[in-house]
Amino acid sequence: MTTTKRINGFVLGAATVAMGLIAGAFYVFSCAVMPALARSDDRTYIEVMQNINEVIQNPVFFLSFIGALLLTGFAAWRVRRQRALLVWVLAALVVYVVAFLITSGVNVPMNDALADAGDPARIADPARVRDDFEDPWVAWNAVRAVLCTVSLGCLVRAMVVWGRRA
Repeated sequence: MTTTKRINGFVLGAATVAMGLIAGAFYVFSCAVMPALARSDDRTYIEVMQNINEVIQNPVFFLSFIGALLLTGFAAWRVRRQRALLVWVLAALVVYVVAFLITSGVNVPMNDALADAGDPARIADPARVRDDFEDPWVAWNAVRAVLCTVSLGCLVRAMVVWGRRA
């Protein structure tokens, strides 16, 4: 195996791992975190979501969230002359860009609005604040979880194609 093929495999593998981490994070929110929080009273729900939204902004999360984008883009560039691989990597990239834009353009602004609501103990109408946030956030999170899973599947398929060619 040539050095170029090894590097391509490494980059493709790293992109796949990063995408798997992000798909898993959004999946866990969809099937565990948000259903558990749904059982909470309004003030507890708001407080916990505010805390989650604050602590998730950390280097480990950003490494995988931004890393999935950059590594998939880099992988596409690395395999640009290998059509059978490029199709799958570009599909993964396009789908993840949509999920990335949903996160940046929908979920993050909703998180910011929830933070701007202030201390849950002092919110005059916590039920309204929760109602404005919960259903749309959960729905958009499910969309990005599905998109990231599709992107992961495309990268896994690219790894299979790469393995057959290596």
